[in-house]
Amino acid sequence: MSFDPKMEAFFALHRDLPREGPGEAADVAWAVSLLELPDRAHVADVACGPGGDIAALLEAAPNGHITAFDTTAHFVQAARQTWGHDGRVTVLRADMKAIANPYDLIWCAGAVYFMGVTAALTAWRKSLLPQGAVVFSEACWFTDTPSPRAAELWAREYPSMTNTAGITAQITDAGYEVLGQRRLSDAAWEAYFTPLEARAKALRKDAVGPLADVLDEAEEEIACWRAHKNEFGYLLSVVRPA
Repeated sequence: MSFDPKMEAFFALHRDLPREGPGEAADVAWAVSLLELPDRAHVADVACGPGGDIAALLEAAPNGHITAFDTTAHFVQAARQTWGHDGRVTVLRADMKAIANPYDLIWCAGAVYFMGVTAALTAWRKSLLPQGAVVFSEACWFTDTPSPRAAELWAREYPSMTNTAGITAQITDAGYEVLGQRRLSDAAWEAYFTPLEARAKALRKDAVGPLADVLDEAEEEIACWRAHKNEFGYLLSVVRPA
């Protein structure tokens, strides 16, 4: 594999963080409250990162089993270091497109965009047990008139980002129904941004080249959200095949 200075800089910033995107335990609790998970539920945590949602998923299914997937080796290593002792958790280095086993719940925090909402839901349908559900969070516009700063950020980060109606249409196109939707809270964002910001500050001294660029981008993302969080965020959707 060729050396990519930008990716090396990205992982220098993101290594050893508790989360790799906005989220909190309350998200899992709310989503599960809309479902009837069996006592021994099988749950897939897709693109799990370092395992930030595993504790909450175990709380929701204490007698079940969590299979967590990620393609990034050091995220998998971090999740295994935390959860490798727990027989209720299996952590695999695997692609989100490769889900094959049947699950009562497929959880995906902030990563559906890698496949696209409709494509992901269509692909995962075969891996849902009867009455199984998918819960995912997706970046979302909350206004039709974003500020120039927010528009510039997301034109760079996720140019195809849509609004609640757009996400719902993609869910419907996959043949699913919506059981519930809500925005992620400010606390969910700060659970990601607060440690990310602290790490960026620790790396800032003497940072040059790609690392300085990555720190600039992260600091702008944090500042933009704090200034314009009424304009965009993540929409959490609980969906089931119709």
